[in-house]
Amino acid sequence: MAQPKEPNSSHQHRKLTIKLVLATVAMFGFGFALVPLYDVMCEALGINGKPSDVAAVQPVGMHADITRTVRVEFLSHVNPDMPWSFEPATVVMDVHPGEVIQTEYRARNNSEQRIIGQAVPSVSPGEGAVYFNKIECFCFNHQPLDGMASTSMPLIFYIEPDIPDSIHTLTLSYTLYNFSALQRQEPSLAAKRSE
Repeated sequence: MAQPKEPNSSHQHRKLTIKLVLATVAMFGFGFALVPLYDVMCEALGINGKPSDVAAVQPVGMHADITRTVRVEFLSHVNPDMPWSFEPATVVMDVHPGEVIQTEYRARNNSEQRIIGQAVPSVSPGEGAVYFNKIECFCFNHQPLDGMASTSMPLIFYIEPDIPDSIHTLTLSYTLYNFSALQRQEPSLAAKRSE
């Protein structure tokens, strides 16, 4: 009686290895694409507390409502591949709606190399994001920082006076990403397009 042939195990291992490598590359690509996907989805759907990238202009004649305050909490997060320290100068502020406020975040590049950072903001609760307006924000531009250097990054904002009474606290959170590799790729991509 003939024995059934066993499949070639090295061939099976090779196929499994190729599948695992492809899955790893796909997961890395998806993770790298999350920031632009987040921006596109938030802009298209108007959700998740994603504020506008355009600098807000304070309306002429707007007056602060000194009869009430809204607590603003400032948070910071650093992406794991970013060797920076990044934190708000002030963690909590009580702000009158309509009052223009200036504060800052502080950053330090803990590596020896020049790194370009980009902060991505988020405001929660989501329904409060439309009432939070930035006049000047470091998040509008890339932030280059030499190795072992520190900087202060200004933030000027106001809260719309017509913010609903049900919103007592707004949380402004920034996540800092390393854009150095992306900046190095952009000139080479532009050169390839011109060929």
